[in-house]
Amino acid sequence: DAAKIQKQQKDSFIAQDHILFALFNDSSIQQIFKEAQVDIEAIKQQALELRGNTRIDSRGADTNTPLEYLSKYAIDMTEQARQGKLDPVIGREEEIRSTIRVLARRIKSNPCLIGEPGIGKTAIIEGVAQRIIDDDVPIILQGAKLFSLDLAALTAGAKYKGDFEERFKGVLKEIEESKTLIVLFIDEIHMLMGNGKDDAANILKPALSRGQLKVIGATTNNEYRSIVEKDGAFERRFQKIEVAEPSVRQTVAILRGLQPKYEIHHGVRILDSALVTAAQLAKRYLPYRRLPDSALDLVDISCAG
Repeated sequence: DAAKIQKQQKDSFIAQDHILFALFNDSSIQQIFKEAQVDIEAIKQQALELRGNTRIDSRGADTNTPLEYLSKYAIDMTEQARQGKLDPVIGREEEIRSTIRVLARRIKSNPCLIGEPGIGKTAIIEGVAQRIIDDDVPIILQGAKLFSLDLAALTAGAKYKGDFEERFKGVLKEIEESKTLIVLFIDEIHMLMGNGKDDAANILKPALSRGQLKVIGATTNNEYRSIVEKDGAFERRFQKIEVAEPSVRQTVAILRGLQPKYEIHHGVRILDSALVTAAQLAKRYLPYRRLPDSALDLVDISCAG
């Protein structure tokens, strides 16, 4: 039975949970749990949640130590995608494909999304996470995990400079030592760069140069030119992916894709004409902000009021 479960889960080796599930199929075991009033299905569900989307592709793959630093200072985007917690991504197929293409490269496999705030760079990352869960990626990325680094959590409570460095190095070490490929997304990656030899970017450079780390960066055009480009050694490790602001028409398509989520959240019905108007008004009267974020805010505020 364990071998059958292994094949069903597309694993290369029999793991602990395969044996556990096989035992649960035994009628005598089921009777013991029933008499003890233990819910077998609840145990199965917890085991599946612990496994996540990890594939058992080596003999020791199911004995990985817990990701102590990543669990504290990063968010598992692939796990959120698996649980259906991410919004659908509309109209960013080309940017998602470009990001995946760079990640699959043998060298220089670190994409950097460059665009103004509010245009949907994080949505592209969510789209990549969903593609990984759906196995709609090259073989090298199948079964990978995508974590989003939480810079606020990383710096919170770090009274001394060494505290931040220890945490950041801990995150990188866990990624490098993981038997499962882990991709790290760093939003506002320019924030890692500071005063020369002491900045966090210099902690990141050795891992990038060795090819032991796949990082997706995101920043604005201004920060990229004024901060990132000045550090040639750091910039060379990344492949630029320009992210443009969507048009009003594209924004309407994005709003339509998210319409059910807002209707459920607010308990209202949103007319299609309201979505079109929101996109048009945001473009006309909020020129200092970017679509689709400004239009989404209009829809959200209107429904809340």
